[in-house]
Amino acid sequence: MSNKPSLSASDRINALLDDSSFVEVGAYVTARNTDFNIQDKETPKDGVITGYGVINGNLVYVYSQDAKVLGGSIGEMHARKIAKIYDMAMKMGAPVIGLVDCAGLRLQEATDALNAFGEVYLKQSLASGVIPQITAIFGTCGGGAALIPTLTDFTFMTKEGAKLFVNSPNALEENNVVKLDTSTAEYVSENTANVDGVFETEEEVLGTIRSLVEMLPSCNTDTDKQENCTDNINRIIPNLEGFKNDAKAVLMNISDNSFILELKKDFAQDIVTAFIKLNGYAVGCVVNQKDVITTDGAYKAADFVNFCDAFDIPVLTLVNVTGFAATIDEEHTISRALAKLTNAYADATTPKVTVILDKAYGTAYTVMNSKAIGADLVYAWPDAVIGTMDPEMAVKIMYEDEISAAADKMAFIKEKKAEYTEALSGAVSAASRGYVDDVIEPDATRKRVIAAFEMLYSKDEMRPYKKHSTI
Repeated sequence: MSNKPSLSASDRINALLDDSSFVEVGAYVTARNTDFNIQDKETPKDGVITGYGVINGNLVYVYSQDAKVLGGSIGEMHARKIAKIYDMAMKMGAPVIGLVDCAGLRLQEATDALNAFGEVYLKQSLASGVIPQITAIFGTCGGGAALIPTLTDFTFMTKEGAKLFVNSPNALEENNVVKLDTSTAEYVSENTANVDGVFETEEEVLGTIRSLVEMLPSCNTDTDKQENCTDNINRIIPNLEGFKNDAKAVLMNISDNSFILELKKDFAQDIVTAFIKLNGYAVGCVVNQKDVITTDGAYKAADFVNFCDAFDIPVLTLVNVTGFAATIDEEHTISRALAKLTNAYADATTPKVTVILDKAYGTAYTVMNSKAIGADLVYAWPDAVIGTMDPEMAVKIMYEDEISAAADKMAFIKEKKAEYTEALSGAVSAASRGYVDDVIEPDATRKRVIAAFEMLYSKDEMRPYKKHSTI
């Protein structure tokens, strides 16, 4: 059972959905198993409320686990109800939202419960990329139940009370919960990619899910979800170049009414992944918040691009990057992560627009949705520097002997740096070679990006047949 006072399973549904819109399915289902001590216990709804309703008019399917019934544990009929909701959602093309408070596998049902877990996993896997799947964790979610949120697209937790783990902290070698509680929302959100947001209250979690549902298409064939835009699509943004080193601030400035829904903000903070609205349409954004890419950042970005592509959500990439994180631990993992990111962008057929804000150096730029790996349009701000490395460093390498012999070394380096930048690393130089489609003024970024996505609205790109990538 949850370890803090909270909303009931039905209260959570009512707070999530529009007033009086919930219709329950399977209200009379109870546990079928009567072995051991279950026959002496009441199991109303077998510990999970299932049904459908609407969020601002959008159809959604919901299940909400009740920790007061056998700890919310998953048994045969409990899982069957969840599977039924998935079947209905797939037929109708609507999201599934799981409100989790679960003691895990129901021990009294043994292999029946174990098989039930597998049936839920199968439904989730088949639904992946077809309908959005969202999970909120309010209580315990451990053991095999921990796979349920990680098989969904988005997961949110409450700061207090929610626990997510495969092995409990006390089961980890040389650890105990007092030393390190690896199941807390704070730990999981900062150290894994399994959580998209942590909030103080259950109401905040449910409100965020409502906002997310409004951003997302109902399924992978719903391609015409536009809200009325109350912001000026041609809005000029003075002094936007002042935020070139804070790409998140750039997103807020160009978004409709400055709205941004950031995901996984506590994890891999070198990369920001977020949804914004541009002219009423949802756009997925991947931006460099720091000047180097980490392994975790690359995986975070790749997963987000894959999701956007699955649901044909346009992707905007804001670039300001000089290289990769350089540590021994990173060297073990970063090439694989970068391959995943490269493949995600290259394989995506959704509209893709890139804006280079400041620096775009070497392979780090190439993997951030450059023209070379399939960007539909690439823009650059006038002072952007695009090339293999920092122009000053390039000059020092190329003119090592001349610099040593120069009477005024700093003046010589400055002169050659300016020449090198203009010839090979400036925004205009990249544009002259076709690597950048246009050099745009920062204050016009919003209207130029909106115009680009409007042009790309009917994009239809075919690829060679394959079952799936192996990267």
